[in-house]
Amino acid sequence: MFTYSSSNAQTAVIKGTVTNGLSNIPLPGVSVMVINQSSIGTITDSLGNYKIVLKPGNFGLSFSKIGFKSKSSLDIQVNNVKATIVDIALDEEVASLNEVKITASSRLNKTLESPVSLRSIGVSEIKRNPGGNRDISKVIQSLPGVSAPVSFRNDIIIRGGAPNENRFYLDGVEIPNINHFATQGSSGGPVGLINVDFVKEVNFYSGAFPSNRGNALSSVFEFNQKNGRSDRMGATLTIGSSDFGATIEGPLGSKTTYLASYRYSYLQGLFKLLKLPFLPSYQDFQFKVKTKLDNKNELTLIGLGALDKFKLNFGTDPTEENQYILATIPTNDQKNYSVGAVYKHFGQHGFSQVVISRSYLDNGAQKFRNNDESLGQTLNYRSAEAENKFRFEHTEQAGNYRVNFGTGEETASYSTNTFNLLPFGNHIYQSKINFFKYNLFGQISRIFFDNKLSLSFGARADANNYSSRMNNLLKTFSPRFSASYNFTDQFSINFNTGIYYQLPAYTVMGYRDSTNRLVNRDVNYIENKQLVLGFEYNTLKNTRFTVEGFYKHYKHYPVIRQLNDSISLANLGADFGVIGNDAVVGESNGRSYGVEFFAQQKLNKGFYGIFALTLFKSEFQNKNGNYVQSSWNSRYILSMTAGKILKRNWEIGAKFRFTGGSPYTPYDQQLSSLKTNYSTYPQGIFNYTQLNGRVLDPFYQLDARVDKKYYFKHYTFNVYFDIQNLTAHTYKEQPVVVAVKDASGNLQDQPGDPSHIQTKLLNRKGGNVQPTLGVIFEF
Repeated sequence: MFTYSSSNAQTAVIKGTVTNGLSNIPLPGVSVMVINQSSIGTITDSLGNYKIVLKPGNFGLSFSKIGFKSKSSLDIQVNNVKATIVDIALDEEVASLNEVKITASSRLNKTLESPVSLRSIGVSEIKRNPGGNRDISKVIQSLPGVSAPVSFRNDIIIRGGAPNENRFYLDGVEIPNINHFATQGSSGGPVGLINVDFVKEVNFYSGAFPSNRGNALSSVFEFNQKNGRSDRMGATLTIGSSDFGATIEGPLGSKTTYLASYRYSYLQGLFKLLKLPFLPSYQDFQFKVKTKLDNKNELTLIGLGALDKFKLNFGTDPTEENQYILATIPTNDQKNYSVGAVYKHFGQHGFSQVVISRSYLDNGAQKFRNNDESLGQTLNYRSAEAENKFRFEHTEQAGNYRVNFGTGEETASYSTNTFNLLPFGNHIYQSKINFFKYNLFGQISRIFFDNKLSLSFGARADANNYSSRMNNLLKTFSPRFSASYNFTDQFSINFNTGIYYQLPAYTVMGYRDSTNRLVNRDVNYIENKQLVLGFEYNTLKNTRFTVEGFYKHYKHYPVIRQLNDSISLANLGADFGVIGNDAVVGESNGRSYGVEFFAQQKLNKGFYGIFALTLFKSEFQNKNGNYVQSSWNSRYILSMTAGKILKRNWEIGAKFRFTGGSPYTPYDQQLSSLKTNYSTYPQGIFNYTQLNGRVLDPFYQLDARVDKKYYFKHYTFNVYFDIQNLTAHTYKEQPVVVAVKDASGNLQDQPGDPSHIQTKLLNRKGGNVQPTLGVIFEF
């Protein structure tokens, strides 16, 4: 079938509706032009609708009308199977109502509220990203300030902050996590959860968070989903290296559309054939239903969920590393879901929206001594988290001022039944907490001097009734201020400062001691003060250059008791399991500062590229109050991504990443080798007197991807070959403590000391070549 060529005579359609961004009123007379093809375009009709007929391929559109800010939509994938819908909302140009200004389209990446630290990723960039394998969590590692641990996990580390400092929104509904096998109390996991076939674009804030987005210290991600087809039912089938997925879409009446997907992994069978010591499997679902009641009212329903299981494979080869993994990793099962409804009402000069949602996580893990059930359990963990949220907000254009304000309320519950045998004190307790959270927020913005200067001031306050200390809005008053000055239509200077707060993880708040006492009642909101200054230059060829300097200062980060020592929670989170379920014994401060260089070429004449370089330093206090480098202080991050669309629907791309080595804490081998410790905890015990005192070697990786698209009359094929670590570069991982055994597998005592076993450090390496052959079938 793949030997056939697609017909050059086939045509495709781009269509959509252009509306006023505040009132949702259709805009007639809008000029819609295909970028780089000035002879192809149209004008919206009396209902704001437009339609353009093209050949299948990738295009960009520009939208302009007198009295409105021009806008562009770039890198639009168009095929002959279905019409590509591109709906655009234009903002009124308050300061100038008598001319059309065609400015650099990349300036759309900044807003009045957040003129710095905002990046946008289109769906085409996500799908084609080399090494990304259609996983959004991997794709964002191409952006400045974003690093990840040197492993197969998708933990998102922004500007030296911990992985639990990020927040995610799906069509305005907050979702706790975007990965399978999430770490409770943090985030991240090995496989992304969001179906890229649903995504229209991703907006990523690495700072300057708008006031309607709270509880974040490092980043906010806004995932905007497309609507389902309105003409007929369609489907997309995807077969990759790890899973099979199916997406269906279509109309439900004249005003309602739907999207729904299901994905099933076959990793467990693949890993078993490869004789790997762990066998993961997952399933997930996602849906969106959108109803346009009329031009003034619309309702959106969304859902996202997953079922994850993690088993051990005792039939693997008995290497030292495999035996270490089998001895230390528990079996795990996890399920989670988020559902939400967004009702939006448009007025004459603005709109109001109500968001209602529920999120749920159930997490369980088990471990037996020596993996033998007859020897008894060392771990039996079960925990559940649930959040029910309500948010109201209103956005209005009042003369020269743009105003946004609202409130949010939330009920939260956390429960756990924990049985965990540990050195220096076991964790055996049951806990259940229920509390109420609430917040107020507002932001006001204005443009001065004929669109040259824009100013925005916002404020937010959060509180809850978990404790009297947290039940005070004044203690979390969170002001923020942004300013942007455009020297020309292409060059600007941008600034933001603000104070942000985040609630500690529920695992921290729900921890109890052996007397059933809530130990951590006195924890505070974590505070982060930020300062960002940047310069931006845009060309009319969809190219953007930015330079940003940032400074972040942390206060009130919980310091938790861990085994026989203590560590700031800011240094934990990039591992499987649970973090934070320990007693808080103090607080720590931290700081992160650096500079980012960013260049982005949106698709232009078949070429696209991203260059991102971040130089930074991240430090947190140790148990003695001294600043030492944090676990995320890789110091420099370089990422380069480029690709080219060739003739006959071929596309090639490559991505290169180079980062400094990650700091790590060495083990205390004497404590680790004590028999009473090793029998229940057969892994290393960290020596926190040398917190992050050692550094791994620098890491680099080259990924590549080749796509070939086939267009037929009623369906399309996209065959792709994606390969991670093309150069087969191996890198060192942190050495681990393992027991010395004789030929029969018996533990050896330390000479002259029968209370300790002999241990050694096992050096480990990573860096396997990971090829993926995938097929995407759309009809």
